[in-house]
Amino acid sequence: MTASGSKTAVEWLASVAPDPDACRWEWERNPLGVALLPAGRRWDVLILPGELGGHTLDVLTRLVDRPGPVLADFGDERIGFFVPPGTVARWLGTGVRGAGAGTWIVVPYPGRATGGVRWLVPPDGSGTLTDPTLLELAMHEAAAHIARDGGKRD
Repeated sequence: MTASGSKTAVEWLASVAPDPDACRWEWERNPLGVALLPAGRRWDVLILPGELGGHTLDVLTRLVDRPGPVLADFGDERIGFFVPPGTVARWLGTGVRGAGAGTWIVVPYPGRATGGVRWLVPPDGSGTLTDPTLLELAMHEAAAHIARDGGKRD
């Protein structure tokens, strides 16, 4: 990610904070390089178990030039896909957690390494999000791959 791309991504992410200036100030000075941001304003996050999430991201990257932002927690136990706001309230799938209106998520500073949560696909600052229908189709293909091949990634 370029420095200007990182700055744009920071602005886009911080814009959801109750006080964006305070968020940026804390974010840039926090030794962990993370901020707690509210979901449900510009994006929701669908959180998949690590194995399914990793395979789903593999499928998505074959289908689209660039999916929306994707987070992974420490150890890749959970993978979070940024989707349009309101998606979590309508999501019916099992085994998928959601962060929507009224919830907060830990978000790393774009372009900076952290010891925990990290970007697999960093935000580009343009507001690109993953289409939930496409994500669901990718999840089905990923689940079939896991069942067929025992979880080995391509």
